Amino acid sequence: MEPTLSASLLGGLAATATTFVLIFLAEIGDKSQLVCMTLASRRRHQPVFWGAVSAFMVLNLLAVVFGAALALWLPERFIAAVVAVLFAVFGVLSLRAGAGSDEDCGDVTPRSGHSIFATTFMLLFFAEMGDKTQLAVAGLAGTFPPIPVWIGATLALGATSALGILVGSTLLRRVPLRRLHQLSGVLFLAIATLALSRALCPGTGV
Repeated sequence: MEPTLSASLLGGLAATATTFVLIFLAEIGDKSQLVCMTLASRRRHQPVFWGAVSAFMVLNLLAVVFGAALALWLPERFIAAVVAVLFAVFGVLSLRAGAGSDEDCGDVTPRSGHSIFATTFMLLFFAEMGDKTQLAVAGLAGTFPPIPVWIGATLALGATSALGILVGSTLLRRVPLRRLHQLSGVLFLAIATLALSRALCPGTGV
């Protein structure tokens, strides 16, 4: 029992860490972080942060439930093949974004009568619904244990939101945004390759 428990714990930690790194790099400089930067520049920081974290908790829960359901109903090879295609597309898109110009931070105007928390929650919830990050979380939940994936994704998105609120502008001046997109693209393609190996040879890869 002890070796099995230890292996399960290590597997969960590895899934959490992998999810955290992948989602964190994918979200650096993304619109969710830019929205947090814009809102926090004109409002108190804490409600913006907790509004963002709450939105991501709900979005990740939806993504994990969707991904876990796919794992129960669809063959392992099919899931792995879909994940491989999904991450390959995201990888190419990230590399293309890294080859282009940096994204502009749009103007975000909170509606009157809404609290800062509610405004942040609504903006990020609808902006990120169906976004590549949520689909990536669903894909990871189809191959990794769902709870560690949810924890890793929520921590990653909370961390990127905090960076956007507190030190995001400094970070983006010191580390070129295109380089972060390129690194994210390489990681997406690496995960796609591992998922493809699992699709071709079940029991291997991600």
